[in-house]
Amino acid sequence: MGAPRSAATATATAAAIHYRVECADRNAHLFAVTLTIDRPAPHQRVSLPVWIPGSYLVREFAKNLQGLYAKQGRRNIGIAQLDKCTWEVDCTPGQPLVLRYEVCAYDNSVRTAWLDVDRGFFNGTSLCLRVDAQTDTPHAIEVLAPKLLPGHARWSCVTALVGATVDKQGFGTYEAADYDELADNPFEMGAFWSGEFEACGVPHRFVVAGATASFDSERLIADTKAICETEMRFWHGDKVGKRGGTKLPFNRYVFMLNAVDDGYGGLEHRHSTALICTRRDLPQLGAKKQPEGYTTLMGLISHEYFHTWNVKRMRPAEFARYDYTRENHTQLLWLFEGFTSYYDDLLLRRAGRIDDATYLRLINKTINQVMQTPGRLVQSVAAASFDAWVKYYRQDEQTPNGTVSYYTKGALVAMCFDLTLRSEGKGTLDDVMRLLWTKSAGGPIEEADVAKALASVGGRSYASEIAQWVHSTDELPLSGLLRAHGIATLDDPAQRAQELGLRVTETNGSVQVKVVLRGGAAEAAGFAAHDEWIGIELPTRKGQPTQAWRITKIEDLALYLGPQKKMIAIVARDRRLLRLPLTLPTGVTTWRLFAKDAALTTKWLTGS
Repeated sequence: MGAPRSAATATATAAAIHYRVECADRNAHLFAVTLTIDRPAPHQRVSLPVWIPGSYLVREFAKNLQGLYAKQGRRNIGIAQLDKCTWEVDCTPGQPLVLRYEVCAYDNSVRTAWLDVDRGFFNGTSLCLRVDAQTDTPHAIEVLAPKLLPGHARWSCVTALVGATVDKQGFGTYEAADYDELADNPFEMGAFWSGEFEACGVPHRFVVAGATASFDSERLIADTKAICETEMRFWHGDKVGKRGGTKLPFNRYVFMLNAVDDGYGGLEHRHSTALICTRRDLPQLGAKKQPEGYTTLMGLISHEYFHTWNVKRMRPAEFARYDYTRENHTQLLWLFEGFTSYYDDLLLRRAGRIDDATYLRLINKTINQVMQTPGRLVQSVAAASFDAWVKYYRQDEQTPNGTVSYYTKGALVAMCFDLTLRSEGKGTLDDVMRLLWTKSAGGPIEEADVAKALASVGGRSYASEIAQWVHSTDELPLSGLLRAHGIATLDDPAQRAQELGLRVTETNGSVQVKVVLRGGAAEAAGFAAHDEWIGIELPTRKGQPTQAWRITKIEDLALYLGPQKKMIAIVARDRRLLRLPLTLPTGVTTWRLFAKDAALTTKWLTGS
């Protein structure tokens, strides 16, 4: 982004910490890193982070580091490993210390690092050792261009860091004020598509790796620009980017999208975001109707861009300074992830990228996801935020029974606050978010600050709502609040798996049980996760022989059962065949939303 700066004027020239990153062996997926510490301590310690901010799981990045050695001048220096991610170097102080090591990069996600013959990507938390007691000093990172391979296109490099001495392809030296800034700026390398646009006067760049010939780049840029400008104005008003308007907290931004055969996700940064989606979800040239997944991709873009304000700048007090060596707990992810999940699709509507009906389908899906999660009655959304490290990010077959997503329920909590404020007529959640931003100066906040902002906007205390909606497992008052804004709710019959309390996969003529939901008919019958549901037997009826049927999908039950409700389910568990008495329940429903008063609904959705 922006013009390269000369070495004479760059902060990087004053950096005491220098990294050089090379694509050492693309077939072996190995980056080589050379770390030079100009002024090391007598027993200099270095460490690699165990997690990356924004993804709340200890991922042990040090497991991919190999071949670490150190030198001063021509002399090899001894290194002692102190724990899983920390090393101590017995060096002479005041003399430059050089460490060299390799990192295996074979995680094609947004969280770590990847390298092969077609693409390179890395986060600083995966490649760059932290230098103890020098993390607040200027850092410089040099990324070398790999050798051009026969039959392959020349690579380019992009990051949101400011270049010190960078060539036209983006390779060269970049500067960072400290380790945190270095860690917060991923690098994308390869023969990617690249486009640029301005949003409210701020230069943006969008790069896409893995795009096909059918990719409609103009559509992607136009939609992304509309999303960005809508969110800028959400936070800073209509005059943002204009003379005398509010100054934005950033002056550049980069979207890095990796299009793959199967994948989805994103990770936010202060000046960029890394995204992953399926190629089929990219906008298509000449298509009368874009892929359904393109709406999901726009929602992801909106979500990660909203994080530019909500979590990367305004953030939990516990994140005022990251501790890269351990879990960083907070009870506020319902606000920073959940409220972001509320606004991501809502701001798509305000940007004119989707209509009212599409938005209602999206929020309907979120409501049903939460209502079909028994864990919502077990754990509050605040507790789920705190437990993200051991529950949400370590999901297994019991996760839906013991916890609730702070993304989905947090979004519904946000909607409840917004609709309550709008009903009372003194303000909106938009006003609360902007007040929080102003009062915190875009910095750390606590739950008490949220309570104060709600009271300031709404003219009363919302302590009881916070206690009930955030800190208890009580159901949210969704139906009444939606009805007050022109949206009616209907009960539709649940799909068969939902009716039974099962989550299954149906592939190759086999029904595999993934999750047995708490309190459902399948649990009462004795189903367990990892069972293979092979078939059913119908109870003997007078004068008729017993019938047994092989099933290949859940919907086969309607064919073989007819009006009957009772059956014997035949399942395979650990190669044993079991006969489980199963009765179809009645009255299991899902929600369906529809706009009963379209004008009232549109008023909410457009923010008017």
